[in-house]
Amino acid sequence: MSNELQNIKNRFGIIGNFPALNRALEKAIQVAPTDISVLVIGESGVGKEFIPKIIHSESKRKHQPYIVVNCGAIPEGTIDSELFGHEKGAFTGATATRKGYFEVADGGTIFLDEVGELPLQTQVRLLRVLESGEFMKVGSSQVQKTNVRIVAATNVNMMKAIQDGRFREDLYYRLNTVQIDMPPLRERKGDIHLLFRKFAIDFAEKYRMPELELEPSAVHYIENYTFPGNVRQLRNLVEQMTVVERNRHVMVEKLAEYIPMDAHLPMVVNQPNSQKQSDFSSEREIMYKILFDMRNDINDLKSLTSELIKNRGASDLSSHEKNLINRIYTPETQQNMAPNSLLYFENKNDTPVIQNPTIISSPENSYEDIEDIEIEENRPESLSLQNNEKDLIIRALEKHKGRRNKAADELGISQRTLYRKIKQYNLEE
Repeated sequence: MSNELQNIKNRFGIIGNFPALNRALEKAIQVAPTDISVLVIGESGVGKEFIPKIIHSESKRKHQPYIVVNCGAIPEGTIDSELFGHEKGAFTGATATRKGYFEVADGGTIFLDEVGELPLQTQVRLLRVLESGEFMKVGSSQVQKTNVRIVAATNVNMMKAIQDGRFREDLYYRLNTVQIDMPPLRERKGDIHLLFRKFAIDFAEKYRMPELELEPSAVHYIENYTFPGNVRQLRNLVEQMTVVERNRHVMVEKLAEYIPMDAHLPMVVNQPNSQKQSDFSSEREIMYKILFDMRNDINDLKSLTSELIKNRGASDLSSHEKNLINRIYTPETQQNMAPNSLLYFENKNDTPVIQNPTIISSPENSYEDIEDIEIEENRPESLSLQNNEKDLIIRALEKHKGRRNKAADELGISQRTLYRKIKQYNLEE
């Protein structure tokens, strides 16, 4: 390793000897004396911010301003004003003329972090600065000149962003005159323990506590962890353990409590407002679909039963057929049923009516009661969501004897939603 590279690592506190890391640092040192634009590529947390600092410190601009701009943290409506400035009265709240970063950093370096998040309109302005060094303040028609070195960084797949129309291809090639790739921590297995020791020393000094030490099994464990958050995740892990753990000799079992080998970072899902506001509709639709399917199946079975009895008579049914029919009228369905009911058909063409249905017996099953139910073939079903919703709420309240918290759990909705529905359907009594 050259002395120059080692000096850079010492100055900026960079730990590691992974070849890809060394190549990235060497490339930054080589391009520093020039004014060409540089694009730093790498995952979040790999340390992309060190590259523009090295480039600026090793360039002829090192005594001029160095400004860091997080493009993803500035609202779209104000980012043009932040970068290029604005005139007084250019928009609501512009009570005075303001200089932008490109005017303030004239002669120096601007680091555009998360450049892939720039709005398309701002990308057009940035392209003009790169091509001619010219820009205009928001609300002004006067062209101004600036001499700024631009270093950009992103963790976005730029080619995909170009294909999706989220990033201009011409701007990408102007920024990407030289590309520097920062490797993820999972590829730098030999550097992981070195970084752990570096952070352990730093935080032991900061919090005035003894230094953490990893047992050999813990070293092997941590070197084989994927670290989706890269160096930033490792640093936070060491800081947390320095403060929390009393035993300064870290065993693999304790380390696994902080970073399980099968752990994945949580995903944040941005739901539309309409989905966030709906705390009942989705559950209700699923519930209705299940209930409608079940009701259709039951009606089909009952129709089959009535057809069998009407065409052949109960006395002509086989033992197997009697068992199938008895399955429809399970013991649970016989609660609150009328006793001693008999099934009859007023004439051959009439709709079968279960008023006193016949008790179909088999060696395995014997029923005393069957509920008085009228089965009407081709009877139109009510598909009103409002009626069915009201009926479900009434049934749930009756089942749980008016206890609304239990009824809400049964329906799969919040108590607040249930109270609103009770009021809507006048069910307070």
